[in-house]
Order: sequence, then C-alpha cells, then structure tokens
Amino acid sequence: MVGLLEEDIVLGRLHPRERLIEDDLCARFALKRHVARRVLAELQAMGLAEHTPHVGASVKAFSPDLVRELYELRALLEASAAARMPLPLSDQDLAPLRELQREHDAAVAGGDLRAAFWSNLRFHDGLFALCGNTALTEAITEYARRTHPIRSSAFAYPGYLERSREQHHAMLRALQAGNRRELVRLCREHLRPSRDLYLRLKSGTPG
Repeated sequence: MVGLLEEDIVLGRLHPRERLIEDDLCARFALKRHVARRVLAELQAMGLAEHTPHVGASVKAFSPDLVRELYELRALLEASAAARMPLPLSDQDLAPLRELQREHDAAVAGGDLRAAFWSNLRFHDGLFALCGNTALTEAITEYARRTHPIRSSAFAYPGYLERSREQHHAMLRALQAGNRRELVRLCREHLRPSRDLYLRLKSGTPG
C-alpha cells in the first residue's frame, strides 16, 4: 500500500497539499483504521507526507528554498558517488546496468509511466551501487525518495522521460570510457529538469 501511494505521488495522481484521508485509505485498500494510520505515519517518515494539527495528513509541499536545498544535497551526494566509481568499466561490469536500462527504454517507448518510474529507480540504484559505499548509496536513495512529490510535476511533462533515457545512455558511455568529469556532470544535469519545473510552477512562470 505504501508503494502504491508512493507511486501515486510520483506520477501526479496525488498532488502536493492534497489531503490523505484515513477513511479513503480504508475504503481503497480494505484496511482497518489503525493500519491506515500506520501507512500515513510511514509516508511521513519517508518525507512524502506531512501532518498538520486539526487538518490531518497531506502530500508534502515544498517551499522554493527547501527545493533548492534538497536538490543541492542530492547533487553533492550523487557527484560524490560518481567520483568513487572504479573507471573505466568493462562490458561485463556494465552488463547488469545495461539490462536495467533496457527495461527503462521499453517503458519509455511504450509510454508506461508506472514501469518507467520503477525501472528508473532500479537503474539509479544499480548506478550508485557502483561507488561501493553502502552508507552513501542509502543516503542517495533516501533523499531521492524525499523529492518524489517535487518530481511529480516533471514525470508526465512532454519530453522528460525521453531526455532522462538519453542521459542514462550517456552515463553508460561515460562509465565505459572512464570519463569521470562527464559522469559527474551528467549526474548533476540529470537532477535539474524536475527541480526547475517545480520551481517554475510554484512561481507561476510559464514553461
């Protein structure tokens, strides 16, 4: 249930500030009330929801300053992981990551947003695991999850998935060529579209 709600947030089915009502969760998932409360508490612990006194739980919304801070932290973490990866990587070493990207390519080509979301997560998990630092990869995963409500604005935006797919392939080429500077640049660049779109929408600036 938590995974389905996480997916709803990323894919924009649930929007920032939209209320998450216990009765609705009970009806949708046939839950007892104490289980629905536990689900909401888990979403809050994941940074995807927030609780307002006398109002209840809602999908987390972000101020522009917090968006910038979170993405600055993500860029630092992901660039640090890229700086630690053993380069260049052989075809054999890259084979598992290429297989994950084939899944992502198929999802993007088929317009399957749900499959594109999960295959994208698997690609990035595989990519950053290459740094060999478990604590760092766990931090990257945690802060990527915390920005799911921010990313929801971009996920269905025209061209976003195709651009993401192309950047994944560029990362694979940089890994094979041993081009660390390009890899770090791509990791930073990969974060910008979702951040920038959220900020534009927040400010009311047209795309």
